[in-house]
Amino acid sequence: MTRVRVRQHVNPLSDQYRNPVSPPDWSQIYPDITQPLHLDIGCARGKFLLKMAALYPDINFLGTEIREPLVIEANQQRDQLGLTNLHFIFCNINHSIEPILQSFPQGILEWVTIQFPDPWFKQRHSKRRVVQSELVEAIARYLKDDGVVFLQSDVEFVQNEMVKHFQNNSHFTQQQLETNPFPVPTEREIATYNKNEPVYRSLFKKS
Repeated sequence: MTRVRVRQHVNPLSDQYRNPVSPPDWSQIYPDITQPLHLDIGCARGKFLLKMAALYPDINFLGTEIREPLVIEANQQRDQLGLTNLHFIFCNINHSIEPILQSFPQGILEWVTIQFPDPWFKQRHSKRRVVQSELVEAIARYLKDDGVVFLQSDVEFVQNEMVKHFQNNSHFTQQQLETNPFPVPTEREIATYNKNEPVYRSLFKKS
């Protein structure tokens, strides 16, 4: 398959990304809708989830991405691999997390990953960063008790900002973490290590 080319960044505050998504009937997507759910926010080309879904057939995986061509490409690759426990959806998660998660059975969301989100370096663009207090509160509402949130970035101030949002929410407790708890690295993670640069990681549990 030809690798689709897209802009590296899109402005999530643009009008075209403000409308909440209408979720599909998940029972038509996943053979077993009652399986635990892993939500990956900002999944890019979906390589992480494509490998995770193959390793863990008893978990349903959902990737969200704001660049629609990447979602189309990822779902095509999923179909080629015959993975029935995986789906990718095009949306701005900050406007769509509520309709997406409330359309699933209650209490099945066990894992949330937010990995290497767009840093939006300028302070005046801080509202474009994906992790905002409203997103954290929505995750807290739908994540099951003892569910976990894994954050990682190659930009230290972005990681610190994400961590602060979760620290400021009373539903979450930060956990000790030394290495990536998942067996599959993301493409950005691999590229960062190949440049001998650090990756910053944090893990939170819903208490």
